[in-house]
Amino acid sequence: MKIYTSTKHIPQLKDKPLTERIAIMEDAAKHMSVPEKAMLNVLKLLVLVPVFIFLLRISTDWTSLIWAALILALYPILVKPIQYSLCVKHLTGPSE
Repeated sequence: MKIYTSTKHIPQLKDKPLTERIAIMEDAAKHMSVPEKAMLNVLKLLVLVPVFIFLLRISTDWTSLIWAALILALYPILVKPIQYSLCVKHLTGPSE
């Protein structure tokens, strides 16, 4: 499975405007299989649960807020490429 960091790098979408690429990717996400959706949702949980754990620890250690913000900032970097890569096989149109 090839990892796509942006929708611009997907061959079927490279000539389309951003709004159209997003709409196409949302439609492709609707066609993902149940195991793919489950894997993506588990990945999202693995990224978001530590954020809430750090938020709960703010009362004892204020630096937990910095860690929570850092993890939250990394969310798109970790989750979006996996989401794009899973959705690519559900796109219709010319391939590479």
